[in-house]
Amino acid sequence: MERRPPARHSTRGNHCSSTLHLAQTVRAYFQVDIPFYLVFPLLSSLLYVVGILFIKQCSALGVGVWRTSFVSNIATAIMFIPVLGFGGQWQPMIDWWQPAIVALLFIGGQVLTFIALQKGDVSVATPVMGLKTVMVALFVVGVLGDEVPLKLWVSAGFSAAGIALLNRTSKGRHHHVVSTIVLSMCAAASFSLFDVLVQKFSPVWGIGRFLPAMFVCVSVFSLVFVPFFSAPLLAIERAAWKPLGWGAFILGLQGLVLICALGHFGNATAINVIYSSRGLWSVMAVWLVGHWFANTEKHLGVDVFRWRLAGAVLMLGAIVLTLV
Repeated sequence: MERRPPARHSTRGNHCSSTLHLAQTVRAYFQVDIPFYLVFPLLSSLLYVVGILFIKQCSALGVGVWRTSFVSNIATAIMFIPVLGFGGQWQPMIDWWQPAIVALLFIGGQVLTFIALQKGDVSVATPVMGLKTVMVALFVVGVLGDEVPLKLWVSAGFSAAGIALLNRTSKGRHHHVVSTIVLSMCAAASFSLFDVLVQKFSPVWGIGRFLPAMFVCVSVFSLVFVPFFSAPLLAIERAAWKPLGWGAFILGLQGLVLICALGHFGNATAINVIYSSRGLWSVMAVWLVGHWFANTEKHLGVDVFRWRLAGAVLMLGAIVLTLV
């Protein structure tokens, strides 16, 4: 029988077709079933590391946690306005507690992350956020009533070992490692419950209604930060506005990509498995290009970074084990 030549893709939808083709090729070669939408958390993880390096630079320039959080929240809320085009169903006001509580979790996780970055190092805070993967799975168990598989507990053990390695540092160069780890773990817990509730509530509202409603709440709640500003926004130095603007924009963009993927596709555990690769990217980025952002963590020494890289790899192993 004569084989028919494969049909050509039309110009319209080329990007989507290319992504699907890549996913199908990977599945065929490795004989594994990898959902194509996992490219979104991978992209988001890379954007996160770049954004967080800018935010760390803001901290060094004295912008402060509250002004940074306020600008970042407003920028993210503006970026979610086009999501209204995805449609959905507005719910009665009695149900607006759902986007409100999710907004509080988002703000809590963000503020804790920024405080951790202000106190400590990117190469410690971001890998610890990798615990979010296991926490998401545990919250899925608690919220949806699923059982905890053995591999999840093994993953938790790997993650704990990774944190122990991240905590190793040279004498006299602690950089608030313990407090950074604790704050980052609390931030991970807040963001984990946020992800699970986005997955839970979005189907009823539709992402075109739930996510904009949630970020309306984020914007309103962020006004509480104003009395805690160390100085007015207009007093921020010109040199600090560049990293603040880029950091807020890139974090907002990565949030848009990740949260829309969560709301539309669900599967919070698998998405967070891929997203948590940011821990490894952060250690590599700080070592290779951190000086571009006036980041001084590279000067902590080769030994410190070897331990941190080993810890990040262990945590990445926990992530892979969770996915398999």
